Amino acid sequence: MAQLEQFTTPVDAVVSRMRALDAALPARDGVAVFNRVYLTVTEEVDRRVGTGGFPDPRTAITLDVLFAERYLTAVEADGPDRRPPACWRPLLQFRRHPGVRPLQFALAGINAHIGHDLALAVVDACRSLGCAPAELEDAYDRVGDLLVSLEERIREELMPGPDLLQIADPLTHLLGSWSLERARDAAWSAARALWALRGLPELTAEFTDRLDAAVGFAGRMLLTPLPD
Repeated sequence: MAQLEQFTTPVDAVVSRMRALDAALPARDGVAVFNRVYLTVTEEVDRRVGTGGFPDPRTAITLDVLFAERYLTAVEADGPDRRPPACWRPLLQFRRHPGVRPLQFALAGINAHIGHDLALAVVDACRSLGCAPAELEDAYDRVGDLLVSLEERIREELMPGPDLLQIADPLTHLLGSWSLERARDAAWSAARALWALRGLPELTAEFTDRLDAAVGFAGRMLLTPLPD
């Protein structure tokens, strides 16, 4: 139990930062929409760790915290003198666009965080824990399963109702082109590739830059403004 308590403070810290964002941002802000989703995920992971839902809580918490840190760092880098990763720029640029729906904001954030940040967080966790990606696979899969179940709930809660079918039709078409499960599988492959390339810094940087750009392109498509 003492070992588990050592790792609760970092989780509490990232949850506190997400709650502070939630309190500071307007409810309709695109980052605020994603932040509420991600806060729910992080709190649920923390709850499951506390109730024995992860066989290796140290690994799960390390991955969870390093994963969250990448999102929070990206959001905090949004400013005139700082440049966030390409995967986050579409959400940060379109966060107040009146033609973008809350569901688009939520899924664009999930796309950036899963498609780019998760692969890098796996490598971060491997370095922190002194292990290879295979040793994180169980925690990775359990967190991924939670994300998939929450994505279904997000779509149900944020999808426009029947009185907005003129929005729902193009929205359904747009969002049907993206899958969290495929993004999660791709992130695991990218993490393994980055780990294999860790001794080749130039190739690692090139791979990371291209991954970032590709995920950013997908995010821009998800944020296509729709007619009123």
